[in-house]
Amino acid sequence: MSKKLYIGGLPYSTTQDGLKDAFSQAGEVESATIITDKMTGRSRGFGFVEMVNDEDAEKAIEMWNGKDFEGRKLTVNEARPMGDRPPRRTGGGRGGFGGGRRDEY
Repeated sequence: MSKKLYIGGLPYSTTQDGLKDAFSQAGEVESATIITDKMTGRSRGFGFVEMVNDEDAEKAIEMWNGKDFEGRKLTVNEARPMGDRPPRRTGGGRGGFGGGRRDEY
């Protein structure tokens, strides 16, 4: 069974192929994805790597977590399912216009 890993701290210049090549040192990689900004298309500095089996995933965590990759220190751990995250906080409903007192004469 494959295991998905979260990879944080990626250099913005990292490509999906480069990420896949790096993690293939630990075992067989099923997929590698770098998350990009929707507006600019630029990397957001994190991604996901799906390893083919649990043993390779554990080896990849040991090999890369806290280690230097292209000049940046990586954070590597098992990815959490989407449902396990706390809900995002919204801005609170206040308008963007603030404050002054308006006197009517």
